[in-house]
Amino acid sequence: MARSLRGRFIVLLALLIAAAGSAGALMYGLFEQSASAQAGQAEAEIGRACDAIESAYRGFAAGWRAPAGGEQALNRDLTALVQAALRDRAGVEGGVFRDGAQSLAYAFPTYQGAGPKTDLPAAEAPRIEAANRAALAEGRPVVDRFDASTQILLIAACPLPGPIPQLTGWAMTRVFTFAGSSYWLLMAGLGVLLASVLAAATLLTRLTLLWSRHVGRIEAALKTYDVADLPALPITGERELDRIVAALNEAGRRLALARQTADRLARQLAAGERLAAIGRLAAGLAHEIRNPIAAMRLKAENAAAGDAARKDLALVAIVGQIDRLDALLRRLLSVTARDKPQKAAVKLAPFLQGCIAAHDEFARAKDLSLQWRSEVEAAEFDPDRMRSALDNLVLNAIQAAPKRSTVLVAATRADGALTLSVHDEGDGPAATIRQNLFEPFVTGRADGVGLGLSIVREVAAAHGGEARLAETPSGTTFEIVLPCAKS
Repeated sequence: MARSLRGRFIVLLALLIAAAGSAGALMYGLFEQSASAQAGQAEAEIGRACDAIESAYRGFAAGWRAPAGGEQALNRDLTALVQAALRDRAGVEGGVFRDGAQSLAYAFPTYQGAGPKTDLPAAEAPRIEAANRAALAEGRPVVDRFDASTQILLIAACPLPGPIPQLTGWAMTRVFTFAGSSYWLLMAGLGVLLASVLAAATLLTRLTLLWSRHVGRIEAALKTYDVADLPALPITGERELDRIVAALNEAGRRLALARQTADRLARQLAAGERLAAIGRLAAGLAHEIRNPIAAMRLKAENAAAGDAARKDLALVAIVGQIDRLDALLRRLLSVTARDKPQKAAVKLAPFLQGCIAAHDEFARAKDLSLQWRSEVEAAEFDPDRMRSALDNLVLNAIQAAPKRSTVLVAATRADGALTLSVHDEGDGPAATIRQNLFEPFVTGRADGVGLGLSIVREVAAAHGGEARLAETPSGTTFEIVLPCAKS
């Protein structure tokens, strides 16, 4: 997946929002943990307060006698007992409860109001009664917790064993979760975090849009012109981007100069290559023509100084050298011919048989075996020119193959192309000439002319194909590949 500056900005914005969300959640979580810790401390505190009421009641019940004042005197004594048990417990209120008679005593000694609080809170009375009934039913202390949006209410109740049946003590406190400076500090922190995220998001969005617009203009300007003729791009006003624009403008200027230099050098190189090719061709022709002429000169000189029989032999030799020159010129004309091939439907089995039959005697003289194989029934090409090309490949293979080996001529089809190949077990051309193997007058044999493979290349090119030296595990294989050959 391609990476873009816009995509990275978007990823950065997403990471910023995710980080801000995580920080906000962490702040809120820490606040909640703080509230939970306070609730845990408060729960332990009212548990100890309930134990203090139970301990005070045990001392009270040890020497208890029914008071002369009846129920009112009992309520007064129990209220004093609760008052003494809770006097050092800030924010904790409590009392004594009897099942059926409800509250017998209530006290809130640390109440911060204008006067002492003596009435049981009416709003929490059902919950207080439920906690005391649960403690009586289970016969053990219980703690009930009630969570609200701004506070946590905690009620602890414990059975009071003694002479008065169905008696329980209870203590109650509140933990304010969103109150005072803590709440406002949390809100202020979240507000600053939100404002920072919005400012950063706005800046990143503006930066993304601005850079995308500038990059789009640069891209449009570059698409309008050729890569070798870059225009002078306008300055954007963005410092970092303008450095890239300046570098592109400088690269365009250098590229234009380099293109001019390259064009000049290419023209010089082409002219040099043409001269070199003409030189190689002239040297090859001079070498190939000089040898027959020298031989004819020698024979003519011998004939001039000899008898009639010697003259007849000299004339035969001179005719042979003339035939050699004529063959050289015909092969040279085959290399330079640009005539359109006369294609015809050719049955490949008899065609390949004919190709190897023409060289059978030469192959037996070299102690070689000629074989053919065809996976294709018929194809369409110029039979005469293709026969000339294959003749050159077969002759080269016979001259390169070691004794008691096989030269194979084959026809195969793959991917809609016909391949005519000639394989021998020889070592192949030398590495020094493989790059120019199909050029005229390039040969690895001392007695070679160097036109055979160039004829093969021209025949293949005339048919829209190519001639090549194939890579094989062993031996040497030359191929003529004809694309879109019809069966």
